[in-house]
Amino acid sequence: MSAITVYGTEWCSDCMRSKRYFTTHNVGFDFIDVEADPGAEEEVRRLQGGERRIPTVVFADGTHLIEPTHQEIGEKLGIIPWAHREEYDLVVIGGGPTGLTAAIYAGRQGLSTLVVDSASFGGQAATTKRIDNYPGFPDGIGGGSLAETFLTHAEGENTELLSATTVLELLEAGDERVELALSNGQQIRARSVIVATGTTYRTLGAPGEEPLLGSRIHFCSTCDGPAYKGRSTLVVVGGGNSACEEALYLATLVDEVVMLQNLPELTADIVLRERVLADPKITVVTDTAITGFAEVDSSAPGTASVGAATVEAASVSVDFVHGPERLAARVSADAVFEFIGLRANSANFTSSLEVDGQGYILTGADHGTSMDRVYAAGDVRAGSTKQLVAAAGDAVSCFLAIRDRVLAEKERSLELA
Repeated sequence: MSAITVYGTEWCSDCMRSKRYFTTHNVGFDFIDVEADPGAEEEVRRLQGGERRIPTVVFADGTHLIEPTHQEIGEKLGIIPWAHREEYDLVVIGGGPTGLTAAIYAGRQGLSTLVVDSASFGGQAATTKRIDNYPGFPDGIGGGSLAETFLTHAEGENTELLSATTVLELLEAGDERVELALSNGQQIRARSVIVATGTTYRTLGAPGEEPLLGSRIHFCSTCDGPAYKGRSTLVVVGGGNSACEEALYLATLVDEVVMLQNLPELTADIVLRERVLADPKITVVTDTAITGFAEVDSSAPGTASVGAATVEAASVSVDFVHGPERLAARVSADAVFEFIGLRANSANFTSSLEVDGQGYILTGADHGTSMDRVYAAGDVRAGSTKQLVAAAGDAVSCFLAIRDRVLAEKERSLELA
């Protein structure tokens, strides 16, 4: 047996990423599928006081991490990620489909390329249960599998991948270079930079929400939904395409799904709306405003004022008001899944790059930003469509816009040398 054990499932994208991290750093580990080994699931629930969040990583000293980031694993093992060079032709910030596509194109042109990601590679695509509209996969493909395909394609002799590292600041170096300050203490330089940091899920900011994030409040039904299989009730917050898609999936796992939408009606595409409203397991409550969350005694039954009369072993209560009269109500459930939109991952760049009112990076027709040699592509860019295929195409357009400039500069450097 290895000193490290990873408890997870074969379909879990976060489990795939944890396993890849250990493999990349030549750290031995054992993987145990909790769905195939009842004893393993029992051990995970013991470690988590009854919950079953994965991956759960157990170390030689008996300590464990639940759904760890690459940074948390690295800190535990004393592994500090480090860029191998001081200067690159291209640095791509963000390791989702956009960033990895740009790296694929740059690597094929022979450019020294570094892809930096603050967490792990794959982006939101890696947490999507199934992608049915990506060309070349008529039968659909799991998001984790597609992300692994992108990552494998991006790896090459000209491309270096650096996870669990954040770019803290972008600075104009003054000699046709951009300087990047990394969270590991490094200062590196690049001829060009592509910001492809994407977006993250928005939260409500309601009282009691923050302590429950990651334990009873989730943002990925594929990752966390199966842990509640066979339970009574789940709450979905939101009414757009994502919320409806996730509610339909979660309804296959539990007895009831209660959807809380802040607008007077669902805003998803008509086909999704009709499927949700026709599903006998889904109760839709519109014109709501959530006023708070609270963890409840998991050993005591809760009472749901919406939908099912009684929820046994409920773990979280959601208080809200609804309707023109703003009537107060409460629903008790096993967990809450929030799908209320996205925010741009641009906080570290707003002092150096121009952004719009929502934090999305403003670009010109060539994807150039307000800083010379810095470009933006994918979901973080203002005006992007927030679609996977479009994000990959955006990366290609962005790279082609900078390719000739970088190649010409490299050629001049060689001549001067």
